[in-house]
Amino acid sequence: MTTTQKTSLYVRDLCYIAFFTAMIAVLAQISIPLPGGVPLTLQTFAVPLAGLVLGPKKGTIASLIYVLLGAVGVPVFANLSGGPGIVLGMTGGFIISFPIMAFISGLGSKKSVKSPLLWLWLILGAAANYVVGTVWFMAVANSSLYAALAACVIPFIPTAILKIILAGFFGTMLRGILTKADLLPVTE
Repeated sequence: MTTTQKTSLYVRDLCYIAFFTAMIAVLAQISIPLPGGVPLTLQTFAVPLAGLVLGPKKGTIASLIYVLLGAVGVPVFANLSGGPGIVLGMTGGFIISFPIMAFISGLGSKKSVKSPLLWLWLILGAAANYVVGTVWFMAVANSSLYAALAACVIPFIPTAILKIILAGFFGTMLRGILTKADLLPVTE
């Protein structure tokens, strides 16, 4: 591989990472507030999608950049919010777990929709997001496990299943199209 090819691959990777960072930020704005204080957003669709399309390393980088942008005050979180107060607030655990979610989901990036491993990685990624977010919520809100589950998990189960299914299908489809067009390197 020549230096020019290496550089263009690197630039291409940066572009994909920037695109998925922006996509997470845009989809975060589709937010429905719920009574428990945890809104329903499409971030948890975009993050595993980034992991599936870009792979675990680059998907993690895209979501980490998103978290860092929001943490320093860029209004990329739900409802055009940002800043350390959001990251350290009741829903901050969900946000800080996005890189973990992208990494775990990205481990299924080489699998097809017919592979049980794809779905296992997506489910484990969502579970990691729920565990970190719920524990964080309990600590910040000084709530019981029951109250945290009622606010952070139970109302979101149907939409979490739908987001996992959509991320799995769209992620593998998009990764396949980009790989076939030689726009995405086959290796991570």
